[in-house]
Amino acid sequence: MGWKAAEKLFRHWKILRGDNVMIIRGKDKCETGIIKRVIRSQNRVIVEGKNLVKKHIKQGQGHEGGIFSIEAPLHVSNVQVLDPVTRKPCKTGYKYLEDGTKVRVSRGLATSGAVIPRPEILKERRKPRPSFVGPKDTPVELVLEKTYDAKAGIGMPDL
Repeated sequence: MGWKAAEKLFRHWKILRGDNVMIIRGKDKCETGIIKRVIRSQNRVIVEGKNLVKKHIKQGQGHEGGIFSIEAPLHVSNVQVLDPVTRKPCKTGYKYLEDGTKVRVSRGLATSGAVIPRPEILKERRKPRPSFVGPKDTPVELVLEKTYDAKAGIGMPDL
């Protein structure tokens, strides 16, 4: 269960955090779940409540020890996104709509070709932006100060 780098990384990921997927290989075959985490450095994903393994944790300061069940990562080739209409596993492709937006669509045999919506969980950040002002942050007044005027020629560098 140690960290292992992937031999060849996927360049274009079609599975996102929050997608509804079906596991197509392994001990949890034919079960569905939501992707909890994507580990791109290992080409793996963690599906919520699936691929559970026992983990022995030693007791330490501030936490209890014991045997716990945790979700182990699955290789990304062992999961497939569910078609939103037929609820069957399908491959995903990309298509441009008339207004120019790029969307994911289901493709393959016995699929509807429907648009697979982006998960709502992607709209919120995993790590929130810091809200406090640090010593290296530029004050708002200096950022909004107008230092160049093209018509008057103010702020032009001497070349």
